[in-house]
Amino acid sequence: MKPSINIFWFRRDLRLNDNAGLYHALKAGMPVLPIFIFDKHILDQLEDKHDKRVSFIYQAVLELQTELEKHQSSLHVHYAEPLDVFKQLSQEYNVQAVFTNHDYEPYALQRDAAIKELLQQHGCSFFSYKDHVIFEKDEVMKPAGGAYTVFTPYSRVWLKKLDEFYLSSYPVDKYLHRLYQQPSLVIPTLQQMGFEKAEGVTPPKQWKREIIKDYHATRDLPAVAGTSQMGVHLRFGTISIRHLAKVANETNATYLSELIWREFYQAILWHFPHVGQGLAFKPAYDKIPWRHNEADFERWCNGTTGYPIVDAGMRELNETGFMHNRIRMVTASFLTKHLLIDWRWGEAYFAQKLLDYEFASNNGGWQWAAGSGCDAAPYFRIFNPYLQTKKFDKDLVYVRKWVPEFEDFSYPKPMVEHEVARKRALQVYGEALKPS
Repeated sequence: MKPSINIFWFRRDLRLNDNAGLYHALKAGMPVLPIFIFDKHILDQLEDKHDKRVSFIYQAVLELQTELEKHQSSLHVHYAEPLDVFKQLSQEYNVQAVFTNHDYEPYALQRDAAIKELLQQHGCSFFSYKDHVIFEKDEVMKPAGGAYTVFTPYSRVWLKKLDEFYLSSYPVDKYLHRLYQQPSLVIPTLQQMGFEKAEGVTPPKQWKREIIKDYHATRDLPAVAGTSQMGVHLRFGTISIRHLAKVANETNATYLSELIWREFYQAILWHFPHVGQGLAFKPAYDKIPWRHNEADFERWCNGTTGYPIVDAGMRELNETGFMHNRIRMVTASFLTKHLLIDWRWGEAYFAQKLLDYEFASNNGGWQWAAGSGCDAAPYFRIFNPYLQTKKFDKDLVYVRKWVPEFEDFSYPKPMVEHEVARKRALQVYGEALKPS
């Protein structure tokens, strides 16, 4: 006779503590079988077989398995198409319900709809919960209805709505005895999935409160360890957003504002799904005649533009999978304004390289830089790399770390002069955006 169970499907929530969907699964009363799927649809499209994100997820899965073993349970780990996994599990178990947490990205929505339909055919329920954000979907809206498209009023309502209820953690520990009891199961190796381990990809999960306390003063200085580097942990849910927002709310309004930006972009993706389909938030910006110059794009990717602050950022990204947020803005502005290369090219490159890549934030950031997004910098705001360096890396500590040869004869001359590029961008943008 097949065991009767509920399933909890771990995805972007790789932790036991303060996990909304896991809490509801355990509270439902049935033994809960925890599963994780290395999704072939996603992994098989990755060209870099040393992908840092895959290594990060794999390490997080191993840590999750260790925690589950303490409760005489085990994680079912699959490398497969999710639909096939649930077909298989439906044959092995009498599955009553599947619990998980919301994922808002375009592919995830299609995947979840297909799985929900499959489960319903087997008389099985599918329950999904908010866990990745404090507020989602229609929770922060204009008084008369409609979604906010400007950050400041959105953030005001977000802050006004925030109270202890939304920051409270889910007491999962009380119910872990309801995990399905079984011996530890074998987890597929990275090699079996076609990957190799990438070194040095696990930023510490613990942060110093002093960093958040001083965040407003240090966040723009790339040479200083002044950011929490919690992006990757929020991306894969190895830390709870409620916990981090609670600390920020008690400690530093500027840091909390960054967390609100993250939710703002998630809301934009939800309410304006065309931004998830490769289109500009403002349709007029799709008329810009971008220079699809692959050689120039490659120099930007490789960090050989002749602008030290830009090159430092790209080299940091390529080597570590991380780029300081101020430098993300500088490099994005350079690609879209100085080189007039389509922001989608840069968006795709960051998506490929960033350890903390998250679709909504990446798309929002690139459209902000290009001027095509909601609440974007106007198109005539063009970052001057020299002034950005003088303001945020005046002693050239960051530049020297990543571009040690920048004062040598071997270092390339700027691929385009700043003033020439600025005038060209203003002209091209201005012509394209003229009312017809």
